[in-house]
Amino acid sequence: MKGGNIYTTRTYSDFVLKLEFKVPPAGNNGLAIRYPGHGNPAYSGMCELQVLDNSAEKYADLDPRQYHGSVYGKAAAQRGYLRAVNQWNYQVVRVQGSSIQVELNGTVIVDADLASITEFMSSKFNSNIPQGGYLGFAGHGRGIAFRNLWVREL
Repeated sequence: MKGGNIYTTRTYSDFVLKLEFKVPPAGNNGLAIRYPGHGNPAYSGMCELQVLDNSAEKYADLDPRQYHGSVYGKAAAQRGYLRAVNQWNYQVVRVQGSSIQVELNGTVIVDADLASITEFMSSKFNSNIPQGGYLGFAGHGRGIAFRNLWVREL
């Protein structure tokens, strides 16, 4: 299967994003936050929020910063709130300045100030936090279904 990045035609700085998603078995995708429109969203933008089937055997030994809802490679999400594969989930993402909060199915699973993070999963990451950028999806080959997307600038 082939993936790829798609993103909005306009840029966003501070915003709230609400959406629903359904993860298939071994599904993997990401939400590109303040993406510049080129490169890998996890490294070139503010961050990529992981959208992942946490229960897949192939993902059993990931770094904690790679599971669903995590700020990929930077901040680990609390686990245990993602519904079973092929069930709809509801997520709210709030981005303000260098802070990001992720709420999954009514529970806050990430509340992080990315400016305070100094230890990354890889040297590919940097502490640069762009003031704005595109909002998008980083497809990794296993189709995730999204619906009812809503974004409001702050």
